[in-house]
Order: sequence, then structure tokens, then C-alpha cells
Amino acid sequence: MKYDLMIKNVTIVDGTGEPAFNGAIAVSEGRIAKVYRNMQPSTEETEESREVLDGERMILSPGFIDIHTHSDTTIIDVPEAHSRILQGITTDFGGNCGISAAPFNPAFESDHRYYLRESFGDKPFSWESLREYFSCVEAAKPSVNVGTLVGHGTIRIAAMGFSPEKPSDEQMNSMKKYLKDALEDGAFGMSSGLIYPPGSFAQADELEELAKELVPYDAVYSTHMRNEGLNLISSVKEAIHLAEESGVFAEISHHKEIRKELWKNAVFESISLLKEARERGVKIAFDQYPYSASATSLDSNVSGWAFEGGQEKLFENLRNPKTREKLVKEANDSHVGRWGDIYISYAHGDENQWAVGKNIIEIADIMGKDPAEACFDLILATEGRVNEVNYGMCEEDIEYIMSQDFGVIGSDGEAMDLDFGGIPHPRNFGTFPRVLSHYCRDRKLFPLEKAIQKMTGMPAKRMGLVDRGFIMEGMWADLLLFDFGKINDSPTYDNPKQPCEGIKRVYVNGMLTALDGKHTGARAGKVLRHV
Repeated sequence: MKYDLMIKNVTIVDGTGEPAFNGAIAVSEGRIAKVYRNMQPSTEETEESREVLDGERMILSPGFIDIHTHSDTTIIDVPEAHSRILQGITTDFGGNCGISAAPFNPAFESDHRYYLRESFGDKPFSWESLREYFSCVEAAKPSVNVGTLVGHGTIRIAAMGFSPEKPSDEQMNSMKKYLKDALEDGAFGMSSGLIYPPGSFAQADELEELAKELVPYDAVYSTHMRNEGLNLISSVKEAIHLAEESGVFAEISHHKEIRKELWKNAVFESISLLKEARERGVKIAFDQYPYSASATSLDSNVSGWAFEGGQEKLFENLRNPKTREKLVKEANDSHVGRWGDIYISYAHGDENQWAVGKNIIEIADIMGKDPAEACFDLILATEGRVNEVNYGMCEEDIEYIMSQDFGVIGSDGEAMDLDFGGIPHPRNFGTFPRVLSHYCRDRKLFPLEKAIQKMTGMPAKRMGLVDRGFIMEGMWADLLLFDFGKINDSPTYDNPKQPCEGIKRVYVNGMLTALDGKHTGARAGKVLRHV
């Protein structure tokens, strides 16, 4: 047979942003062998294909590339990755917000384990280097393609644990060695999480020095900035300065404003700053998820200084009456009017399930305690394995950010199955269809071609992928067939763990992986290495 698969009678949106066209494609050995532009294959060609699918004039696009995920360890546990595949994602990039699975230094095992607690749990480490981690992912045979950044917080832990100190020359050299080794093993760049200890302990010069190491590799620097609230503008300026001084391409993660006092104001200034920087040649852009709530670990509500020394020191500080009193005051002062917006999405331990789905005010009322006290008690009860969904953004800001030409889409989610515990953020399951259905089709922020480009071709180019993200001959056949009129982000805040509507077929490397909202069981994903 000449071709393994032929999909005909479709409207092709190829990921370039150029106008859609009617046509067909042929796939052979997992790659796109031929693209029929404004024409259909001949009878002879269809007869030479093992399988011929009539696309019924639906949309055929590249599979979505999720530039910002936290699937680093969950992809090994749930390789079918329903939360990814059933919304049309075919490639996941992990290692974001400064948190990556590797490198791992056994000397700081407890610190590494706490840093990865949300997705790692009690599992043993089966790797130290990124190369060894990749081997574990390949052995799991995931359904999606997997690439990763290396986390600044992770390499800082490997070099110096949860120390708040400025790294010594020896520690800095160790961090550079960990970074270079990861880049040589195939990391696509480095991420930072400057809101989370130990990343929050780093000063600008430390980050700039490490960012310069990325430039010879043409690798990206992705940053969860130091602040996305009252100090958003200064944080954007810090990211711009790093990109300008180091020459690296900088990606601002999940750009947003989370403080009501600055809604409909700060993001207009931040976007203006980014545009001005880009006009003068600074390589900087951003990604975004299409929701008005964020999600993170509950201990993000604890002052950063309490983490100095790692997990046990944090728990000691929360248990010590004197330090706890100070922490409670700091938390309450910074959360005026905000505790009611923070809902528990996951809590470790059967005895803590009563808290899932409730906000901190409700939990505090049940416990008969101050909100910060209740928050801290829940952190201790779960040993830090407790997550939140935080309603903190407004639609006007979301739409303004999304309308910018230099922004791409990233879920900030992870690989989950449909039985995942708790009530996770719907972004894990519905990010990309939500952009298509709500912001593209219904709100008409941009045409379909631009929406697809933001989720395929642009992230592919940004991360340095040369053979994915577009429907072109020679590209890997990561493909999505969907009904644009019916596609819908079915996952909601109340019921997030469900497939999205309107997605007919998902192919990964030419293998049918989802059919009419159900996973086929195929696991044809590959580990992607930056070259």
C-alpha cells in the first residue's frame, strides 16, 4: 500500500495562520506524506491507501501543542493522558514554573520530594539526570509527545536545597553544570517560578547569569514572574530586563492580573511594555490560559520566608505559636476580601476530603477558626499536598491579553485520567476547545486560522520544533479532526473531568488515539529532545 491513511473532503487549517483551504492529506509511517491543496485525491490514490476517511467537510488541523504543563511525573502514572488527548492535545511541554522532574540530587531528596509533591506523592525517584527521566517516560509509552524545560527551582535545590542565601561561586557553578547537562540531554530551555520558594529566593543577577547559558543552545527562558498582582508591572519589567541583558527568548507564563484593584488597568500597561520591548528587538512573548481562575498549591498563601530550610522547616514554622502568629497576620493582611475566592480542589488523605469544593471562609467557619489559621491547619493535615482554585481574574483582561498577536495558549494543566481525585481546575481538560468555542467562535476575538496558529504553529516555532505544529509534507501526523460548530469545552469548575464535545478524531504520530470523545488505548507518543 502506498499510504497508511488518507483523510479527504476536509477544510484544512494548517497552523500557519494562512486562510483555510479544502483538501485532503495522506499519511505514511506516521508522517504527512502528501497534502492536497484545493483538490481531492484520485480514485487510484485512494485505492492505494490502507484506510480512507471521509472528513465530511469538518476541520482538520495540527494537534494542539501545550506549551505550559505540569505533566512531568503524572505522564508516567497516567500515560493515556485523557485530560490531554480528549481535548486535542498531542504534545505536552512540562518543566514549567521552575519545577521539573530532573535533575535530582539524592542529598536533597526531601526538598525535591516536597517541591514535586503535587504530582509526585510518595513514589520513589527512578532517575537523577534528565536523560534517565526521559528513559522512564519512554518506558511508560505515553499517548502524547513529551518535551520539557528544566526548572530553575529544581536545579537550585540540587545545588543548595531550600537555602535563601545567594549562591556561592561553587553553588553557582553547580547550577550551571546541572543546567548544561539538562540542555545536552534535550531540555528545551529553563523555567523559573519566582513566586515559589526556592525560586523566589533568587535575585535578578542569578537568573540573568543562568539565562545566558541558554543562548548558545537557542533555548527558551520561561518565567512564572515574581508577582501577578499588585506588583505585576515591576515583574514584567524584570522579565524584559533579563531578556534584554542576556539575549535569551523569554516567555512570560500565564500572563494575567489577579488583584481586583488593578483589573482593567495593569494588563494594558504590561502589554504596552511588552510591545515596546519587542519593537526595540527584545525577544519576549507570553502564554495564557482562557479562565478567570488560577490554580496552585495552598501553601502559596504562606509567606516565602517560612520555607527557608525546606519542608520540615515550613511545618515547624506553622506549628510554632510565635512564628505562626506572624504568618497568620501576614496572610490575613494580604488576603483582605480574598479568602472566599480560594476553593480547595484537592486534599490528600480520606480524612481531609470534607474540605474539597469549599472555600477558605467556609472551611474556617466549619473549623471555628480564623481563615489563615484554617488554611495553615489544612496544609499541615495534608502534609502540604493540598491544592486550590483561586477566582482572581476578569473577562475584560482575559480577552485583551488573548487578542494580542504574540500570545499563545498554554493550559498550565497536567496529564490526568477521568478518575483523578478531587475537583481539579477545568483547564486540565478543556483549555484548547474553550479558546475555539468561546473566544474564537462565540466572542469572535480572532478568526479560526489565528486561533489554531496560537495553539499549534506558534508554540512549535517558539519551542524550536521543526517537524510538528503544521500540516505540511514531512511533518509528523499529529492531527485533530473536529466540528467547529459543535466543539465545546464541556469541562466546568463543578464537573471538570469529562471529554470535550465536537472532537471527532485525534491522531498522534499517525496513530488514532481518540475517537468521538473516547480514548482508543493507543500510546504512540514520543519523547521530544531539543536539538
